[in-house]
Amino acid sequence: QVQLVESGGGLVQAGGSLRLSCPASGRTFSSYAMGWFRQAPGKEREFVAAVSWNGFSTHYADSVKGRFTISRDNAKNTVYLQMNSLKPEDTAVYYCAASIRISVATMSPGSMDYWGKGTLVTVSS
Repeated sequence: QVQLVESGGGLVQAGGSLRLSCPASGRTFSSYAMGWFRQAPGKEREFVAAVSWNGFSTHYADSVKGRFTISRDNAKNTVYLQMNSLKPEDTAVYYCAASIRISVATMSPGSMDYWGKGTLVTVSS
């Protein structure tokens, strides 16, 4: 069992930055690939970024490539999402999720085993 709690969301102006954190409970955190997803009002949940269990492999949605960076610290049982050059279209609830079964290149909302409750990111124009 893995419990995830996101933090770091908030209101930021376009062009600004935020860093999301997601500490996890459980001793098997390092066994899981981790992902960040987001869901805007009226839209389906979508993949944002993924990192492999050892941090060596990452994968990004085209919409955030070059602006967002995912990382993890297995000693702290935490995954991060650094978001730079934020745009109003990045406004959404951001969720972290864990999967023991999937590679970072094929991660999708339906492939995750555990989810956090989300943190709201609002980007004003």
